[in-house]
Order: sequence, then C-alpha cells, then structure tokens
Amino acid sequence: MHHLILFTRYPEPNRTKTRLIPKLGADGAANLHREMTEHTLSQVLPLNVSMEVRFSGGSLELMQAWLGSGLVYQPQGEGDLGERMASAFHNSFKVGACKTIIIGSDCPGIDAQILTTAFAHLNDVDLVLGPALDGGYYLIGLRRLIPELFQNINWGTSKVLQQTINVAHSLGLCYQCLAPLADVDRPEDLEVWHNLQQN
Repeated sequence: MHHLILFTRYPEPNRTKTRLIPKLGADGAANLHREMTEHTLSQVLPLNVSMEVRFSGGSLELMQAWLGSGLVYQPQGEGDLGERMASAFHNSFKVGACKTIIIGSDCPGIDAQILTTAFAHLNDVDLVLGPALDGGYYLIGLRRLIPELFQNINWGTSKVLQQTINVAHSLGLCYQCLAPLADVDRPEDLEVWHNLQQN
C-alpha cells in the first residue's frame, strides 16, 4: 500500500500563517492557508494511493465541513513537528503501508507528478526528501519508520534539510532529493502563490 499524509491546520485567524499576518491580516493569512490546502488536495487527489489528512486546530467536524466527509482525518497529536511526523509514519506502517509520504500544505508547487516520482524513488532508496528553498523540506518519504530522522532537528529553521541529510549519512541510509520548491511562509514568498494563480 502506498500512503500519502497531508499535514495541515484548520484555518483559524491568528493561529494560521502568523508570519503573514503583518502583510495580509489575520483573516487574510487564514484564508491563504485555506486556499493553499485546497489547492494541494486538488493536486494529489487524482493519485491512486490511500490518503489521510492530519490536522491541528479545529475538530473533526470542522475539518469535514471544510474539506468534505470523504477523506480520512486524524489529529496530528502532541509534540513538536518531528514527533508528530514520526507518529504519523509509525501509524501508517503499522496498518500495512509499504511506502509513506508526508507533505505539507504550504508548498503550492507540489503536484501528482512529483508525488508519483517520489513513490517510485522509494523502490530503490530508504528516504526521499523534497528540498524547500528556505532550507526545510516540503516532502519526506520512507519505507519504514526511522525515528532518528525526527530527533534533534531545529524545526522551522533553515537547517532542517541539512540536519536531516546529516542524520541519513550517519545511519548509512540511501536517499534521493527531488527538485527544490518554494514554501509560502513569509511575505516575500507570496509571489510564488500569486504566480501560480495566474497560470
């Protein structure tokens, strides 16, 4: 089973895309997050893989009212981003996935082709990473849970990708990086989203 997990947050003003609030206002930042999550879903739903949405904020009822009742939803749970991703991978492999990929909702360049390529790479490597231009990653794919990849990482900083690759080297993992893409986190990133809207 190929399993895709989308990490997102319920689009509540003042709790979503806070770095964009000075530029867009609280409602505008939440609305941008809502639009980007919906865009990401529209790109990945055509894939023939099992899928779930892992959310923070809101509730199951609010998520279903927003994105529909036809999706599988799970709360992200407690802990930092690494602990929440490790938990998601653990649950995925426990129910029988042979390949699992986690993506976020703030990288509008993700599409079905990128995900198809990432799943294909997992035939040959232990780890697939999608480098973000800000030094993080927009995608991580595994064939089994490797807890060390989610420990002692400075989440939310420009060091995330390099620290993760360093761990992969130290464990002797085979890994593959995809094409770099831009996240939309800061005011200067908004052009990425606006350009996509015009195409």
